[in-house]
Amino acid sequence: MKRILTIILTASIVFAISSCDKYLDVNKNVDAPDYIDAYLYLPGIEAALQGCYWEIRATGPLSQMMGSSGYSSYAQHGYAAASDAAGELWRIAYFLHGYNLENMINQSIEEEAWTLVGIGYAIKAYTWDQMCKHQVDLPLQDAFVPGLLSHRYDYQEDIYPQIREWAQEAITNLEKEDSFNYGTTLRTGDMIYHGDKSKWIKFAHGVIVRNLASLTNKNNFTSEYAQELLHHAELALQTPDDDAAMEVTGGGDEAQFSAYNNFWGAYRGNLANSYWQHDYAVQVFTGTVPEYDQTTGDKVDAVPEDPENPSTYRPYQLAEKQIICDTLKNLTGHFDPRVVAKLATNSDRYYKNINDEDSVKAYRFYGSGFTSAGGPIGTAPNFYGRVGVTSNSTYDGSGRWLYRDDAPYILMTSAEIKFCMAETYWKLGQQAQALAVWKEGVKNDLDFTAKYLTPGAYAGLQADSTEVVGGSRPGGDKITKELYTKLANEYLNGPYVGTIDPSEFSLSHIMMQKWVALYPWGAGEAWTDMRKYHYDIKYSGEYPSAGNGWTETTIDQKWDTDPTKVYKGLYLQPAQVENRRSKYNIINEGSPCYRIRPRYNSEYMWNVPSLEKLKPISGTADNYHCSIPWFAYPGDYPFTK
Repeated sequence: MKRILTIILTASIVFAISSCDKYLDVNKNVDAPDYIDAYLYLPGIEAALQGCYWEIRATGPLSQMMGSSGYSSYAQHGYAAASDAAGELWRIAYFLHGYNLENMINQSIEEEAWTLVGIGYAIKAYTWDQMCKHQVDLPLQDAFVPGLLSHRYDYQEDIYPQIREWAQEAITNLEKEDSFNYGTTLRTGDMIYHGDKSKWIKFAHGVIVRNLASLTNKNNFTSEYAQELLHHAELALQTPDDDAAMEVTGGGDEAQFSAYNNFWGAYRGNLANSYWQHDYAVQVFTGTVPEYDQTTGDKVDAVPEDPENPSTYRPYQLAEKQIICDTLKNLTGHFDPRVVAKLATNSDRYYKNINDEDSVKAYRFYGSGFTSAGGPIGTAPNFYGRVGVTSNSTYDGSGRWLYRDDAPYILMTSAEIKFCMAETYWKLGQQAQALAVWKEGVKNDLDFTAKYLTPGAYAGLQADSTEVVGGSRPGGDKITKELYTKLANEYLNGPYVGTIDPSEFSLSHIMMQKWVALYPWGAGEAWTDMRKYHYDIKYSGEYPSAGNGWTETTIDQKWDTDPTKVYKGLYLQPAQVENRRSKYNIINEGSPCYRIRPRYNSEYMWNVPSLEKLKPISGTADNYHCSIPWFAYPGDYPFTK
């Protein structure tokens, strides 16, 4: 509430010692003030955004970026019953931001502190855009109405325009001339852009781009949304210098609070040994998407160079068409060095050869299954590069890349914006423009990846692996910036980017490079893209359904040879191909997951009547998480089925 009610004791209470009437006013309590300056809300509001990373425990598995035994229900396209798991975005928007954010905006309007007003609206639009893509239908009009004991739901198609309106409000206010003297408050309190209005304006334009990009598969996208998207993209983030990243202090056990360390860092151990890079991620990043026998669904066995000693690392033939890279590492530009930063490897454990090109190119990468570290060709390491061991600072130091104690939380990048533009140009039939801006996107992500590299140093462990020899701690990235830059430039100018045949350029190149750029910090956006293309399920008509894309036990997905398939190599858990063939929980009725349920302790404890009214599938139905979102329907939302 904006004001804490003052509690006043009646005049009949007399304190005999002083012989004076006394009144208790809790507003004089410095620990519970009735009013705080607007700028003091900002650090806490921004800090709450670390919760976006919490949600990746669900969206990482749902987008096949991660396997997980911790959020195994989401890895299998289900949900955690009677649990607040995957409800953090809901908690951010309605509780952690909630009235705090409303107060910051409203007080700033009164004070004509337009920059702070703009930042508030930009953050509100960003958070609601993410939440609306995850939970889909939400209480909007009733969200902050005092006195309500239940809150009606609004549908996604009505919420989307409001999100863009908030983002536009942000831009309008940020472009105003401030009459408020902030002093150093924004420079120190804003952990994202330190009060830089120009970058916050770009960020707000980026929110609009993100919002519209989820609509690219709708029938009216090119006529109603495409030009708007391109307009805002031209004004949004352009280079990695514009990227939205919230600073993190780090410090390990020397930090004042544990939460000062990154949620993914080695010290907090949240990735531990219950989340791993999925086998699909390894296939994409290493150019090892398999070839399948379309009559059996089995991978085609590799023809070993030595029949008596076949390879266990790559025991199957590779699909002729790889999208990101291939295994011809002896040829210049065929190796994508982002794999060394974004994925983990147990190779070169002591960082002896991280500047040796042949050694780095020879690293081996293993991916997990859906709910265990064991994958189709081996066991996936944890995100710090070790197998079967939980993370800790003795072994991992401060971690590596975005999995470091002091790595920032990534909120949005210029690379992502470029790929949204490329997809839009592609939908408009402007392939040349799509290709040009796509190349910019790849370059931006290569530069973004380099920005957060912290190369490790050679460090040996004693026999009992408890003490570090030589005074340096292990951990860090297994490639130097020098070598990464060399390989990145070669890749950028090579056959998969710079010299790609325009006639071979496809929507798959756009969306899979975007998927790589989002790995894994943007798993929610990647999951949105996969849902709008219906996971490449094979169906007739406008969208899949029971008996038309899936049965209770199997999902019929397009083969990689199908030119309309977007995500080459992607097969869901019940797909009839090798290393899949495992049906979903019976409550799914064969369908993959299309939305995350509202937060349990908020809605399923207190707002059930409103949930029950949702259509086409009731919010209290066992399979509500399978209800297709409005953004994924090519046409209008079918309120009846």
